[in-house]
Amino acid sequence: MKLQCDVEVVNRMLPTFGMKSRGKGTRAVLSIGKHTDKTSQRSSVYMMICTAKDRAGSKYKLKDNIEKFFTWFVEEGKATVRLKEPAVDICLSKADANSLKNFLSAARLADRGRDAGQPSPLHAHSCSRQRRRAAQEEAHHHVQEGLPPHVQLPLLSGAAASLLLQTVTALRKLDLSNNHIKKLPATIGDLSCLSELILHNNHLEAFSVALCLSTLQRTLQLLDLSQNQLQSLPAQFCQLRELVNLKLDDNELVCLPFHIGRLSKLRFLSAAHNQLAMLPSDFRRLRLGEPGPVWKSVRPT
Repeated sequence: MKLQCDVEVVNRMLPTFGMKSRGKGTRAVLSIGKHTDKTSQRSSVYMMICTAKDRAGSKYKLKDNIEKFFTWFVEEGKATVRLKEPAVDICLSKADANSLKNFLSAARLADRGRDAGQPSPLHAHSCSRQRRRAAQEEAHHHVQEGLPPHVQLPLLSGAAASLLLQTVTALRKLDLSNNHIKKLPATIGDLSCLSELILHNNHLEAFSVALCLSTLQRTLQLLDLSQNQLQSLPAQFCQLRELVNLKLDDNELVCLPFHIGRLSKLRFLSAAHNQLAMLPSDFRRLRLGEPGPVWKSVRPT
């Protein structure tokens, strides 16, 4: 069980020493799982909090250790978990409401000594059916209620995300920013109306050829690949000829596609903070609306 949200861990002893908390959360990934002590060989369920600065994470024991849940604003994506030892309040905010509810339910079960993450082999099949049914209801809820301005698939279960991609063929904007995605699912290429794909701040090392040759050729107008780990783009990337806005900032690109000039509709290109030493000669064929950061860092051959 994982949750992405802003987290602030407040030590309840601070007022005793005349100190105050910072009052500001940090973006983090929370997870609930087992940890086995090497000396005693006993396993306990912990809550792990990992941030960009602390990837190793901080863990807090959950069994018989939760004093109280504060859930008055859970519908707004806010809640607080008060622990007994250490005497801290784990304040959660800016979370998806449904994901937050599921996470708190798992924490409550862990506090009671029940494992919410691993069903017993005897009940695994029935649990699987329940998860599939819940995923279908979750995906259909998004369809029936109307999609938000953007959809963040990691906030859904794997089955729900897959069903949503298969069902919502009219989706026009897909925002997958600020996640830990290393590889894009091929099913994105099946979204026949997708015009905006935002992949800002992930762990992408490549943009697949399959997506370049998919229906995105005819629909994709905005593509944001900034803050990833891309070193190059495939030659087939230039098949995305409907692109108007392309963002490649903060990657590890050493070159742009040789035939980039074929992107005849491209009007904005941003590629600052890469490792570009020069531009391909085909670059001069582009008709950019205004100079972007790329003009300042490289020069055409």
